[in-house]
Amino acid sequence: MPHSPSRTTGRAAVLGSPITHSLSPVLHRAAYAELGLDGWTYERHEVTEDGIAGFLAGLDTSWAGLSLTMPLKRAVIPLLDGISETAASVEAVNTVVFGPDGRRSGDNTDIPGMIAALEERGVHSVESATVLGAGATASSALAALARVCKGEVTAYVRSEERARQMRRWGERLGVEVRTADWARAAEGLRAPLVISTTPSGATDGLAQAVPATGGTLFDVLYDPWPTALAAAWHGPVLGGLDLLVHQAVLQVELMTGCRPAPLAAMRAAGEQELRSRAG
Repeated sequence: MPHSPSRTTGRAAVLGSPITHSLSPVLHRAAYAELGLDGWTYERHEVTEDGIAGFLAGLDTSWAGLSLTMPLKRAVIPLLDGISETAASVEAVNTVVFGPDGRRSGDNTDIPGMIAALEERGVHSVESATVLGAGATASSALAALARVCKGEVTAYVRSEERARQMRRWGERLGVEVRTADWARAAEGLRAPLVISTTPSGATDGLAQAVPATGGTLFDVLYDPWPTALAAAWHGPVLGGLDLLVHQAVLQVELMTGCRPAPLAAMRAAGEQELRSRAG
């Protein structure tokens, strides 16, 4: 049974730096419109790591929640009253919810959002997986793979320091992680699930090495889309919009109390916005 909103009005926003590119306002506003939450607003604010404490201190009781992007996902943790086990597992918070008593609770919807996006495409379990890259998103990918992957995860990285970091995350999350040099990343494309967590352009050189029959590719970028790797892929492809929409669905539910959030309407709004930006 659908849940009613926890409050009739509320303010929310996405914070980060840079933030002008964020699709979050489009997705959340589409959800509010579909749910009839006329008294709710969602904005974007440019906030740096040094400015997050001051921003939080200036909020009043009209605020219901915040979405956080880089570089704030770890910087915000000491400023909160508590964080979920999911957020603690990767030391990253992308969602802050304000309780009626003013309590600031942190959560991470990237991990369950990634799992939900995979399940939507029929990927519930794989025997092995590849992770391309070792940045902040890679730790969330490992946390998701702890639920999805039965066997070994191979992470392709550019330095021994990043390799050690990924192995440490694997130990912490209960994932068997093997690391390999980025120069061998083409070998990893044969895995049943490949998750690319790299910046734009980083995997372009791998497009020519895509196997004739591939597993599932999850490329977390959404703009520009498709990436060269995604365009060349022979098999199911998920993009960054899939992740963004599914994690935003969970954010809307946490902040407003409305369940279920309107996945289809949010995805349609995101697709329309990306088409507008493209041309």
